[in-house]
Amino acid sequence: MERREFLAGAGAAAAAWGLTWPASALAAGSADADFAALVDRLFYDNLLLTPTNATGLGLDTGVRGGLRYRLDDNSPAGREASQAFDRASLAKVRAVDVAALSPAARRNRDVIAYMFEQRLAGAPFGIESVQQPYPITQQQGIYFDIPDFLDSRHPVETLTDAEAYLSRLHALSFALDENTAEQRGQAARGVIAPGWSLDLALGQMGKLRSAAPEANPLVRSLTARTSNPKFANNWAGDWRARAAKIVKDEVYPALDRQIALLKGLRAKTPAGDGAWRMRRGDEIYAAALAQATTTKLTPEQVHKIGLEQVADITGKLDAILKGAGYTKGTVGERLTALNHAPDQLYPDSDAGRADLIASLNAGIAAMAKKLPQAFANYPSEPLEIRRVPVEIQDGASNGYYYSASLDGSRPAIYWINLKSVGDWPRYSLPSLTYHEGIPGHHLQGGYTQKGGALPMYLKDYFLSAHGEGWALYAEQMADELGGYTALERAGYLQSFLFRAARLVVDTGIHHYRWSREKATAYMVATTGFAQARSQREVERYCVLIGQACSYKIGHTAWVAARTKAQAALGDKFSLPWFHGILEEGTMPLFMLEKRIEERTAERLAAG
Repeated sequence: MERREFLAGAGAAAAAWGLTWPASALAAGSADADFAALVDRLFYDNLLLTPTNATGLGLDTGVRGGLRYRLDDNSPAGREASQAFDRASLAKVRAVDVAALSPAARRNRDVIAYMFEQRLAGAPFGIESVQQPYPITQQQGIYFDIPDFLDSRHPVETLTDAEAYLSRLHALSFALDENTAEQRGQAARGVIAPGWSLDLALGQMGKLRSAAPEANPLVRSLTARTSNPKFANNWAGDWRARAAKIVKDEVYPALDRQIALLKGLRAKTPAGDGAWRMRRGDEIYAAALAQATTTKLTPEQVHKIGLEQVADITGKLDAILKGAGYTKGTVGERLTALNHAPDQLYPDSDAGRADLIASLNAGIAAMAKKLPQAFANYPSEPLEIRRVPVEIQDGASNGYYYSASLDGSRPAIYWINLKSVGDWPRYSLPSLTYHEGIPGHHLQGGYTQKGGALPMYLKDYFLSAHGEGWALYAEQMADELGGYTALERAGYLQSFLFRAARLVVDTGIHHYRWSREKATAYMVATTGFAQARSQREVERYCVLIGQACSYKIGHTAWVAARTKAQAALGDKFSLPWFHGILEEGTMPLFMLEKRIEERTAERLAAG
């Protein structure tokens, strides 16, 4: 393969691949069926432009099997094709006669239109994403995303899978060069990550580049999996040598070119840490904040909400800490002392990390037994808990979640960054597990993926305000279900304090022009989190703009909606009924509020 084939549009791509569509997507005869056919066709067309998404969802098989050999086309032509697809799709969805649709189909139409609108939010600013404007950071870029994708999402169980892995490994050099070219072009417009972000990215690239080709993680991943008995028929082949040659001859030279560019840009990047350092930065932040929170809240309003919630949660923590014998100093200082208590720390060793992950699995199992108290018809798909790969742990988030593939071939994964076990005192871990696992992201994602009435586009759609808001609400629900000891409740409230502080810090960085150092100092003093962990978090907010505000704004919306429904329904209210909203999928907060009001009215009318 000399160059990954560029397909000018999804329709042309479908013809080129000779694909057929699921029969259910082609059904007709009613407005709802016609709408379902339209959006499913758009969904499958879009997979042709996003082969890695097709693999992540487990939909790169059969007639779409060729997608497993390809990476996404991030060249200028490829990005324009994606934007053209989004614009055309939005026009088609908007053209649907809403009056002819059922209420459920109308809601789905509104969510899908919103989705395409948000995909295009960066176009007026000449960037791909308002929340992630920089092409290369310590948390974003081909060097960061694709090695992790190949290791954790690309399957290697057959000879075809292994050959497809090598094809994608070959394509990685092109993808790196495309990413390098994009960063070079954006740099001319002043869109470059802060200097420390470039330093972190260069450090991670150095780790990826420093190993001998045959010892590179990209090679080790393929070698290990083709040596596994699970590899069908144990097909012989010198996979290690073939992969190492691609890494040596193609990937490393492309990585060297990217490293050289970043080193040259290091002295040219604008000063400061917030969005304001970019041209039209205030507008970009306003768009990012609106996208992240799905609200019209201003930076000033979000900052004020954060300060108020920090004060409220700090007061609650004060009482718990005093009850546990921590009475001296500010709440932040007492939390810092608790974080360093010997009985709260796992050993800084492989065995200690293994014990930590074992405790997370035990927490998941214990919470699963409590779910029937608050949920009906809940999914129970498997969840794997894994350590963030060492190669990217310096820049990676502290914890995050990958949903399972739609075909069930790959389980969901809850990743935890174990660069330092000191970041994870024992009392703080249950709330994280409930957030990422159950009843948080994993439970919510399971409901959505199993939602039979949802179009394919909405089975794996994620909106941070809805999803992260739910995950924080899930931490609260775990408390209501008796999921914490007295001291672990301090960890749960510390988690809430951390998210409230994010409202202050994110708006501080991007609106009030706080430095990274000032934001980190505030985070440490307020939450008691370790300096290194707090700084990693702040660095994330600097390059992932506005997203940090989605958690507490979303949580506040979930709690307000439940409180309002309880007040209206009285004895007719139940938690399983309320949580049934998850079966209707992800939606912006303004739609969520309206839908819960409608469901409340329907329940009242039913007597």
